[in-house]
Amino acid sequence: MHSPRKLKCPLIFFLTLLVNFIPMTSSAQNDSPSDSKPSTPPCCSLLSRSSSSPSEPLLDTPLPRVEKSEEEWQKQLTPEQYRITRLHGTEPPFNNAYWDHKADGTYYCIACGLSLFDASAKYDSGTGWPSFYEPIKTDHIATREDHSLLSVRTEVHCPRCSAHLGHVFQDGPQPTGLRYCINSASLRFAPREDTKNEP
Repeated sequence: MHSPRKLKCPLIFFLTLLVNFIPMTSSAQNDSPSDSKPSTPPCCSLLSRSSSSPSEPLLDTPLPRVEKSEEEWQKQLTPEQYRITRLHGTEPPFNNAYWDHKADGTYYCIACGLSLFDASAKYDSGTGWPSFYEPIKTDHIATREDHSLLSVRTEVHCPRCSAHLGHVFQDGPQPTGLRYCINSASLRFAPREDTKNEP
């Protein structure tokens, strides 16, 4: 850093500030929001793009969007489902529908019906919430950074309707090493018709 020098002329001082300020503003204006990509945590390298704030829409997905007003969501969902999926809530551990659920089938988004997780990827994480080591398809899950609770976590959302599902962590089993910790209230389970499992 240069040592400060007394400028004798206010005009020279003004021009100095102007020359130093112009490159910063012009480069900022040239940075298009569409070109800036939010950083994706390492644990989500297998996932679709991450958005940087809860209010930012989840874009860049081939899935058609499901858009509804908050009044429409409230009519469609139960109060608990609405609290979890639309208000980013969390249900209590060991006291929800699917934490110890072992049936074979598929878990769908409670809000829009998108298939999210297969029962074959579900495992007991000991946390009290349904946990999966991978989604049914990588583009059927979207993520973004969550800065609540004085920490940075990776929030999991439905890419089609933006319903809050839960969070993903890097302490899961192989082959992915991921743990999708999901709220039961954000899921709808449908059993798989498989005659081989019948007695």
